[in-house]
Amino acid sequence: MTEKNNIQDYPLPCPADSTESKGKGSGKGAILVTGANGQLGNEIQIVSRDSSHNFVFTDVCEGYEHLDITDLEAIREMVAKNNIKCIINCAAWTNVDCAEDPAKAELVEALNATAPENLAKAMKEVDGLLVHVSTDYVFGGDPYNTPCREDQKGTPTGVYGATKLLGEQKIQATGCNHIIIRTAWLYSEFGKNFCKTMLNLTATKPQLKVVFDQAGTPTYALDLANAIMTAIEKPVTGIYHYSNEGVCSWFDFTKMIAEYSGQTDCDIQPCHSNEFPSPVTRPSYSVLDKTKIKETFGIKIPYWTDSLKKCINNLKNC
Repeated sequence: MTEKNNIQDYPLPCPADSTESKGKGSGKGAILVTGANGQLGNEIQIVSRDSSHNFVFTDVCEGYEHLDITDLEAIREMVAKNNIKCIINCAAWTNVDCAEDPAKAELVEALNATAPENLAKAMKEVDGLLVHVSTDYVFGGDPYNTPCREDQKGTPTGVYGATKLLGEQKIQATGCNHIIIRTAWLYSEFGKNFCKTMLNLTATKPQLKVVFDQAGTPTYALDLANAIMTAIEKPVTGIYHYSNEGVCSWFDFTKMIAEYSGQTDCDIQPCHSNEFPSPVTRPSYSVLDKTKIKETFGIKIPYWTDSLKKCINNLKNC
C-alpha cells in the first residue's frame, strides 16, 4: 500500500510489465523499493540503472508487483523469494489534510507507522538494512529560526507528522540496521507536486497568491535518490536530514518556477497562510540541517535553484 501518483507527463523509467531492474547484477542481495511509482520511487528506478545491485520495485499501481507492507508475513515472503538485503521504503500516506479525517486514522497509522515497523522487523531477521523516508512534518509545534537538527525533539502539529514520527520510533525500537532520512518539499518530473502544479497555474492564471510565511527548502527527488544510493554503499545507522541547499518560501519557490519556465506573465503575489485555511497547521520554518548526512556519507548537495532548473528543463524536453 502506498501513495498513488499517476505519471501523466513523463514516461515510466522502466517497462511497465517489469518489477525487477536488470541493473548491472553483481550477485549481491537485492534491494526492494516500495512505493516505486511515487516521485522518489521513479527517480530511484532511473538511478538504479547505473547500480551494481539488483532491484525489485513494488507499488499498488498497475505494472508493478503488489506488496501489502502492512502485512508482515507478505513482506517476509517477498524478502525470502528475492533474497532482499535492503529495503528502501518510499511508501506512505502523504495527503496531509486528509490524514486529519478520523475515518482514515487507522489506515494512516498503518501505512506511516505499522508498515515501517514491519519492514524493519523483516530486515532485522536477515541482518539487512532499511532505508526509510520521513518528513519535516515531524517538526512544527515549536517556533524555530535555525535549521532543525536530527536530535531535535519532534513536535508534529497534525496526524501525518505524528504518524511519521511514530514510524521512526517503531523502526528504532526493532534494533534493525536503518537509515531514516527526513526530507521536505519534494518535487520531480513525476506525479503530482508543487512544481508541476505551479507550472500549470502560472501558465493559465493571470494572477496567483502564494504563501510567504512558511520557510523551508525544496528537494529535487533525483538528488535525494542519488543521496540514498550513496548512503546504502556504506550504511551508518541513524536519522539524517536531506533537502537541497538554501532557504526559500513557497512564494519564492513559485517565482523561480515561473522564471525558469519562461512564464512571466502571471502576477504572483505573496500572502499569509491564514488566507488558505487548512485542518493542519503547517511548519512555519522547517529548514533542515544537513551537516550530518554530508559529513557521514561525503555527499555534496546541490543548491535548490540549480536543481529546479534541471527539473524544469527535463519537463520541457519530455
